[in-house]
Amino acid sequence: MLIKEYRVVLPLTVEEYQVGQLFSVAEASKNETGGGEGVEVLKNEPFDNHPLLGGRYSKGQYTYKIYHLASKVPAIIRLLVPKGALEIHEEAWNAYPYCKTVITNPGYMKENFSIVIESYHIADAGEKDNVHELPPEKLKQREVVMIDIANDPVSQGDYKKDEDPTTFSSEKTGRGPLTGKWMNQVNPVMTCYKLVTAEFKWFGFQSRVESFIQKSERRLFTTFHRQVFCWLDRWHGLTMDDIRAIEDKTREELDKQRNVGEVRGMKAD
Repeated sequence: MLIKEYRVVLPLTVEEYQVGQLFSVAEASKNETGGGEGVEVLKNEPFDNHPLLGGRYSKGQYTYKIYHLASKVPAIIRLLVPKGALEIHEEAWNAYPYCKTVITNPGYMKENFSIVIESYHIADAGEKDNVHELPPEKLKQREVVMIDIANDPVSQGDYKKDEDPTTFSSEKTGRGPLTGKWMNQVNPVMTCYKLVTAEFKWFGFQSRVESFIQKSERRLFTTFHRQVFCWLDRWHGLTMDDIRAIEDKTREELDKQRNVGEVRGMKAD
């Protein structure tokens, strides 16, 4: 088991991020879907009475998705498992500002594989030490990783000129570009505290695959939050009703898009 807490600082309010994150998830899903692969949304509905973070949060929006991933996993895993096993199931309970996501592979790995992502969104610059209330034994295992969406390097394949926070300037809000020690200078500011617990039980491969999972999560968090900020003028001012309408339309588009064209989006290193 490998535990890391990624802290992503953003020049947004916590309320703004709720809209921006959901809008960006819908857009990113379309960018990752095509040619028989991508995202299939099975459920997107309200939930109640599902206690999270010690019962502090218990209702919100539940989603159940299947990711068809054949080309998006590393070669080592493609060699290990049958082609039909490369489907990842994701359940998410979004009780904003707290969210919990559980990723599994019930068709093949069953209880031997899981990624649990617990996200807490707080109006600060990432200084709080234990927002997920980990017990001492897990706190010792946890590694904190700060993500700087402007200054952290991204691969050539992930870089897009129009998704570069160091050059983007928002016409609607006047925020950006993000340069230098911007995290200490922006107002508003908030942090996504994302606790990732990765477990892959396969003798001889566990540590290597768990390290790959954590590396992949850092890459995803970096790229995704660069998009959230640089798409600011596309989502700023939308309401939650607008977002639900976008999600419904996106679900229909994904069902059509998944079965046509070429494989799209991020590939494994």
